[in-house]
Amino acid sequence: MIYFLLRRSKTWLVGLLLALAVVACNTGPADSQAAGAGANLATSAPEAEQEQSVITGTTAETTETTTSNQTAAETTAVVKLNLNTATAADFLTIPGVGNRMVREFQEYRPYTSIQQFRREIGKYVDNQQVAEYEQYVYVPISVNEADAETLQQIPGLDETEASTLIAGRPYASNDAFLAQLSQYVSAEELALATTYLNN
Repeated sequence: MIYFLLRRSKTWLVGLLLALAVVACNTGPADSQAAGAGANLATSAPEAEQEQSVITGTTAETTETTTSNQTAAETTAVVKLNLNTATAADFLTIPGVGNRMVREFQEYRPYTSIQQFRREIGKYVDNQQVAEYEQYVYVPISVNEADAETLQQIPGLDETEASTLIAGRPYASNDAFLAQLSQYVSAEELALATTYLNN
């Protein structure tokens, strides 16, 4: 009888151990997979944040580069040459101007109006070419004597505004003229206008 009980106890113990082993085998891999997934998520989050940071940084750099390029383009506007004081070498920097045209530019000095320049240079080239030259040159402006066309060399100034400025003469000084001009043009255009005035 005692032998039988001991034998049954061993059988029950072996069964219990086997059951525990099966449970351990079934849950082990799942737990490992869950732990591994958790580790992957933990690793992926910083990587995702880093990737987003790189994208954001690239976008910021692109925006900054675009803005920088726009600013550079705005600040590299053509500096016009004074038709009455520019040298031959200066005139040769104008596209399409050769030694012959330099001589013609200089022959009719001093220029007192843009109309005079158009008339004289128009003897040698067509109106379209004269207009292209005007992108690089200007006739100095006398604030109390310049006609409306000559005043309109100032960027942003239209015919009506030029006529209004003429009606406001005489101006005591260039500064007095510029004070009136500031009503019609931007600060950048006003700054350019100062370079076109006779001293």
